[in-house]
Amino acid sequence: MSRRNAVVAAVLLAAPIVLASVAPALASSGGSLPWEGPLQQIQESITGPVAGAIALAAVAIAGGMLIFGGELNDFARRLMYIVLVAGILLGATNIVGLFGATGASIGTPDEQTTSIGQSETGEGAHG
Repeated sequence: MSRRNAVVAAVLLAAPIVLASVAPALASSGGSLPWEGPLQQIQESITGPVAGAIALAAVAIAGGMLIFGGELNDFARRLMYIVLVAGILLGATNIVGLFGATGASIGTPDEQTTSIGQSETGEGAHG
C-alpha cells in the first residue's frame, strides 16, 4: 500500500507543474499552415485592381455583344454568358464591398466614449 501512496503523491506533485506548463503553450499562437501563403497570393491577385479592371471590361464587352450582337449562334451566346459570369465572379469581392460587408469594425472603448461625448450636444449645436 505504501507504493500506491508514493505513486499518488508523485502524481499530485507533478500535476500542478504539468498544468502550469501547458497554459503558455495553449496561449501561444502557432505558425500558419503551409498552404495559407499561396492561397493568400491567389486571393490578392484575384481581388486586386487588375482583376477588377478585367472584370469590368469582360462585363462591358459581353453585355455589349449580347445587346448589340444581333443574331448570335448558340455557341457564341453561351460563350458571352460564360464571359459575363466570369467577369461578375471576378468582381464579386468589389460588389460585396459596395454593400459594406467587408468585415467587422470594432472600435476601442476610448473611441466609443468620444463618440458618445460628441453626441451629447444634440441637434441644437448644429443649426
